[in-house]
Amino acid sequence: MLTGTLTALITPFRDGQIAYDDLRKLVEYQIKGGIDGLVPAGTTGEASTLSHEEHMDVVRAVIDHARGRVPVIAGTGSNSTDEAVQLTRLAHEAGADGMLVVAPYYNKPGPEGLFRHFCAIAETTDRPIILYSIPSRCVIEIGIPVVERLRARYPHVRGIKEAGGSVDRVDQLKEALGRDITVLSGDDSLTLPFMAAGAEGVISVASNLYVREVGRMVRDAAANDFARARRMHRKLYPMFKAIFVEPNPVPIKTALARAGIIGSPEVRLPLWKMAAATEAHLTRVLKGVNSR
Repeated sequence: MLTGTLTALITPFRDGQIAYDDLRKLVEYQIKGGIDGLVPAGTTGEASTLSHEEHMDVVRAVIDHARGRVPVIAGTGSNSTDEAVQLTRLAHEAGADGMLVVAPYYNKPGPEGLFRHFCAIAETTDRPIILYSIPSRCVIEIGIPVVERLRARYPHVRGIKEAGGSVDRVDQLKEALGRDITVLSGDDSLTLPFMAAGAEGVISVASNLYVREVGRMVRDAAANDFARARRMHRKLYPMFKAIFVEPNPVPIKTALARAGIIGSPEVRLPLWKMAAATEAHLTRVLKGVNSR
């Protein structure tokens, strides 16, 4: 359940509150589109602006509506170890199939502190854990030796979402751990080169909207049909870049609202709606992708 295309779900808002009807609609859209898994309450889900109660309400809502049709991997990371442990425990109790746990941001722990942080989380659940390395947001990356130590101690530390922008990391992880670690791309535009180097899928922002297309590209790459996968990558590449012209998830929410999948592109401060110029650019790119 940790391979293929997993969507990093947005959290829809309306008038400052979570729009649960839109969230259920989005989950259904994903499942009908053939998604392999759902990841609520992560970076794309604006977890940092959700209260603890909202965070768990979102996770529970996605689990309830998915009804076991696809796995739900709950975002439970925090820069507070105690908070991450609590979120992981609550997600486990809610029935999450696995947890996505980001490296602690702002604190900048060293390797030993990082290892012990993840150990505390891993002791809380026996369900699969996906580590999440994203140095652009956390300043630190999860070093290969830390991953090796965690994997040796906890068999359920099964994967890593790699969002450092380097194909080298895929090679390094596979050299060190081989098939013992599942590597998932954290950057839509790098999914294909990551899979060529041995990654097994993606936790995708783009699949919020283009669920069938991203899924097809990933399935083709997994089947070693890189010629066909490359054609889809070429079609989607302008969109992969356009949905990051402003901070995530502002553009993808705008695109989802324009497509009628959610009712509003609303985000919470400190994020803000798209500027007119970048929204016009996004519209042109999506129109081009849809016409190809």
